[in-house]
Amino acid sequence: MQKLRLLFILLICPFVLLAQTRTQIKLESAEKADIDAKKSISYLRKPVFSHEGAILRCDSAVLYVDRNYFEAFRNVHINQGDTLNIYSDLLNYDGNAKKAHLEKNVKLVDRENTLTTDILDYDMVAKIGKYTTGGKLVNKDATITSQQGFYFSNTRDAYFKVNVRVVTAEKTTISSEETLRYNTATNWTYFYGPTNIKNKDDKLYTEDGSYNTKSENAMFGKKNLYTNGSRSLKGDSLYYYGKTGYGKAVKNIVFKDTKDQTTLWGQLGEYYRNEERIVVTQKAYVGIGTKDSITVNNKKLPDTLWLGADTLESQRSLVKDLKLLTRPAVKKDNEIGAEDEKEKAEKEKEKAEARKLLAQSAVAPKDNKKATGTETKLSKKEQKQLDEEAKKTIKETSPPPPPDSLALSKLKLRQDSLTADSLMKLKKIAAPAKVEPTKNAVQQKLNASKTKPASNSAAATKNAASLGANKLSADSTVNPADTVKARVIKAFHNVRVYKSNMQAKADSLYYTSADSTLRWYNNPILWSDGTQQTGDTINVFFKNSKIHNFQVINNGFIVNVDGDSTKFNQVKGKIITGFFADGELRNMYVDGNAESIYYSKNNKGEYDNVNQTVSSRLRFKFQEKELTHIVTVREVEGAVDPMDKLSKEPLLTGFIWKPELRPVSKADIIKGVAAKPKAIAPVKGSTAKKGKAAPVKTKVESKPVTKETTPKPDKAPIPLPEFPKLSPKPSDSTKLDSLTKKN
Repeated sequence: MQKLRLLFILLICPFVLLAQTRTQIKLESAEKADIDAKKSISYLRKPVFSHEGAILRCDSAVLYVDRNYFEAFRNVHINQGDTLNIYSDLLNYDGNAKKAHLEKNVKLVDRENTLTTDILDYDMVAKIGKYTTGGKLVNKDATITSQQGFYFSNTRDAYFKVNVRVVTAEKTTISSEETLRYNTATNWTYFYGPTNIKNKDDKLYTEDGSYNTKSENAMFGKKNLYTNGSRSLKGDSLYYYGKTGYGKAVKNIVFKDTKDQTTLWGQLGEYYRNEERIVVTQKAYVGIGTKDSITVNNKKLPDTLWLGADTLESQRSLVKDLKLLTRPAVKKDNEIGAEDEKEKAEKEKEKAEARKLLAQSAVAPKDNKKATGTETKLSKKEQKQLDEEAKKTIKETSPPPPPDSLALSKLKLRQDSLTADSLMKLKKIAAPAKVEPTKNAVQQKLNASKTKPASNSAAATKNAASLGANKLSADSTVNPADTVKARVIKAFHNVRVYKSNMQAKADSLYYTSADSTLRWYNNPILWSDGTQQTGDTINVFFKNSKIHNFQVINNGFIVNVDGDSTKFNQVKGKIITGFFADGELRNMYVDGNAESIYYSKNNKGEYDNVNQTVSSRLRFKFQEKELTHIVTVREVEGAVDPMDKLSKEPLLTGFIWKPELRPVSKADIIKGVAAKPKAIAPVKGSTAKKGKAAPVKTKVESKPVTKETTPKPDKAPIPLPEFPKLSPKPSDSTKLDSLTKKN
């Protein structure tokens, strides 16, 4: 029984307390009052009410004393505390519930925040305002509109729902279809559904996160996507500092640039907006699109180049700041030189001649004027028409726009943006004799409307020449490389590359789309079909997004293994240059103390001889992925030894064979180099001392070479290496920059 009494007391206690807190609305003053005593109703003019610390004013009101309730009309004003003021045209106020219902031109002002709406319900105790018919919250940092909203005066939190739109003072726009929370004191915005954030340069999408409208700092935690032009960044968690343009991405990072056809993956990354740079670590790898193709299930697919490393850095840099390489090409007498060097010299000569002729033609109209001794004055309208026709003529014959970044390497970044061919076109426009057809066409149009003297053609010629000279002057001072940017990728430590027709590893790598060249540094190894290549530096050149050639610089060494994996065809030299066609290696040149050892077979497919050659130049020919011939060039020494006379396998000095390091799939690029069988130990001893063969009197001609086979290493994985810190070591970046930046 006692427990029941206690329970009853607890149940009725809140109602008792509520009844105790009820207070009567107090009429403080009024200009005029009409009272209906029977109904306990007062009709008031300019009344002032007070209730629970709030002051309420209006032009007129009806007070229901028994109900503790009043209706207010026109110029309604509620003041609560030192900061909260509410205005409207109509008000229904319940003193018992302590709630106000306001309509028409409602405005709530709390400190620096102003909320406007048509209908507002306000709880005087909880200090919570609610609207459902559309409203707007404005302060110095942001303007927020939505269909529904709740404003908490105590905590200064505002919740918005349905068609939420935030516009910050910095012109950033936030849009959300779901709930959005905004704190007017801290300027933090919180998202609880699909939300888009846009400003002049950046776009952010998230379904869960927060953003500060003042500092522009942001944190996102679900389905996040950041975009800037052609670039985009995804990650399970994104942190972004808008004013500094610095961002951080954690877990499942995907950075993509559609312009460069480049995609970068990783688990931890940093983004620098102003530098257009991203640094990614932990399972970092990148895919670079090419126009080579591979056949899978009788279907041709793009052959992407996959690049992985402990740390990857991707950036867009000005082409003028880059040290670009020129693709090697075969010149006369099988000499290796820079591509298009002769063509460049010829165009430079034509360019100089075109400038000279153009300068002479610019003064030709003046000479014509002296010769005729007359000058016909044109009206402003006619002069304008002549100018427009001349401009149109120059526009139609003007040079094409500056080349893109991939073509700049071929043009060698000339000081002037106009090519020699373009200058020749302008020369033809500026010269009086060449402009004559255009002059006549302009004059005919003028004569159709109004007859004018034939000397007007001299004015047309003068205008055309002047415009041509001005265009030349303007264009020749602007170098496209001063504004053109190109993608640069740097890789540090445990660098590995996989492509169907090429694989590689190195300690560091540098790539730029400006010359479409991959550069490997520090003990690089490159594999192509059944061939392994090593050297101090290896460059691989692409042309039209297809692999074009490669060059091994200093201490070049190439090894090709036959089917039994014990007979090594070997080549070494100072510089080794290879050329591809349709994705396959076709020709290879070895320069500087070129040496080779290769095995030949008889008609039965048995090894019969070992050929050893020393020459200043060697050329290797390939067909259908097979080494078919070796051609010696200049200063040849050679020897041919039967297999049965060899006591030991011959090896050139510096022999290296590392099939266990070769990436065999995209998976190796992502997870690191897979464990493979141990390298075949070199045969001790050699029949060639110090890598040189015994000289013979006969000259070695083209020799057929046996078919080569590609080793098939095991794919068993090994533990991943320990990843370094987020950013590459200063020494790494400095060293790589010194090799790739202009002095």
